[in-house]
Amino acid sequence: MRKNQIAAQMYSFRQFWATPAQFIETLDRVKAMGYDAAQITPAMPAMPVAELRRHLDDAGLLPVSACKKGASAVDQTDEVIDYLHELGCAHTVYPCPPLFETEEQVVDLAHKLEAAAVKMRAAGITLGYHNHAIEFNRFGSRTMLDIVYEEAPHLDAEIDTYWVQAGGGDPVAWVRRMDRRMEQIHLKDFIMAGRQSQDAPVGSGNLNWPAIIGAAEDGGVRYFVVEHDGTCPDPFASFQSSINFLLRNYVR
Repeated sequence: MRKNQIAAQMYSFRQFWATPAQFIETLDRVKAMGYDAAQITPAMPAMPVAELRRHLDDAGLLPVSACKKGASAVDQTDEVIDYLHELGCAHTVYPCPPLFETEEQVVDLAHKLEAAAVKMRAAGITLGYHNHAIEFNRFGSRTMLDIVYEEAPHLDAEIDTYWVQAGGGDPVAWVRRMDRRMEQIHLKDFIMAGRQSQDAPVGSGNLNWPAIIGAAEDGGVRYFVVEHDGTCPDPFASFQSSINFLLRNYVR
């Protein structure tokens, strides 16, 4: 892993910007922690794309992934392509589906994702799928995540290490399974707080980071995106802890 492959998921800082000025201040603080790249969120203050790119350039943060909102990747594919081209970003994700009740509903989503992924690939953009825990609900012999990746072969993965573990899966096995099919991975740790699980700074919990990082590097992952989207009183402290751990143990 190289230092410039570590990115910050900006959604985690959403409570710190009510104005564009606060957003700029947050970008500068993220850069000062050591991050060189960012994953852009629709939770940012509204601004023209050119202005957003200028703020990122001024802060020294490369936008390695960006999404507009909700299901826009499948519902507004052309608009998302135009947005990403203007931003100068070649990666986006589908963030989270509804809680489906039937296998047919999941297959239908997968086919829509496949069509969007094919169209985006022709435009030079990679569409990934960001999992949570609900994708480990089972429909017959397959989990929802099995169905999505099997029915949408051109769809990239964006495995989230915490949510795989929270859903009862094996993060290492899933990273290996997505070999050469995952440009970006979401890193956050897994801890137990009483009877409940919580996400935590990378390196502070129970996940097998040597195996996860090793499998990701072997599988061609380009960006390691740090996130902390649960109960987090101070995301700046969390992100500093995470990048310190990665720099100390995995950056070469």
